[in-house]
Amino acid sequence: MENKEERVHCLIIGSGPAGYTAAIYAARANMKPVLYQGIQPGGQLTITTEVENYPGYPDGIQGPDMMIHFEKQAARMGADIRYGLATKVDFMEAPYKVWIDEEKLIIADTVIISTGASAKWLGLESESRLNGYGVSACAVCDGFFFKGKEVAIVGAGDTAAEEALYLSKMCSRVHMLVRRGEMRASKIMQERVKQAGNITIYWNTAPVEVLGDKKVEGMRVHNNVTNETSDIPLSAFFVAIGHQPNSDIFKGWLEMDEAGYILTQPGTSRTNIEGVFAAGDVQDKIYRQAVTAAGSGCMAALDAERYLAMKGM
Repeated sequence: MENKEERVHCLIIGSGPAGYTAAIYAARANMKPVLYQGIQPGGQLTITTEVENYPGYPDGIQGPDMMIHFEKQAARMGADIRYGLATKVDFMEAPYKVWIDEEKLIIADTVIISTGASAKWLGLESESRLNGYGVSACAVCDGFFFKGKEVAIVGAGDTAAEEALYLSKMCSRVHMLVRRGEMRASKIMQERVKQAGNITIYWNTAPVEVLGDKKVEGMRVHNNVTNETSDIPLSAFFVAIGHQPNSDIFKGWLEMDEAGYILTQPGTSRTNIEGVFAAGDVQDKIYRQAVTAAGSGCMAALDAERYLAMKGM
């Protein structure tokens, strides 16, 4: 029968580029890290197809394959990688308590949180079916594959405006769907979008369905003022309606911004609780790239190592 309670030196919660990189560094520092992979082992990269912008892969690599490499490297260094989801924490005092799958209690000297963020989706059946086949929640990751093609983006905030402009530099036309009669984006970003010659803005327009069998071939949209429905031929459909940091279980313990991103001390991975560190997209709403997540995972492991040394552990 499995022991329901376990004491560990370094607990890592989450397994994207941030979590695995933290595990590599922590293992090499002999911190004997235990990593729980969470609800989506490998993180958001496991739902990406080709990754072309990560250094060291001159021919590109599939996102899921890349995460297998990260995991293997962490395991080779000695990290203890396990399936399981952190469901509750108690950060009242060190050592800290974290419950896995609501039953196993881990008591940890240090905790590295790398639970990531999840893209918000519209909830269309066709959107999930064609995810990775022209449907994407990251224009910076996947826009390159649709050079010279017509694409669409749905969203009305700064991220949507930035991604529309990014796509406009390489795609022949960008159809931007704004579901209301106004954008939430800053005035300067709105102006840039309006001035771009190849971005068409559709106000009060929502996507009804992404069209295509094996890949995106178009979209069906509905204007909620005129009540008209129309089809637009396309090669890709980008969703930019925001991300949700996976930080719910830490609410009440860690300082967060209004969107739920964990706040870290500038230039570090330190949270408001000493010995608890955060890395990757759960604390980064600006860059959200695999390479920046990996870098912050390295920072978290080094910060944790210094903390343990300072405590004489």
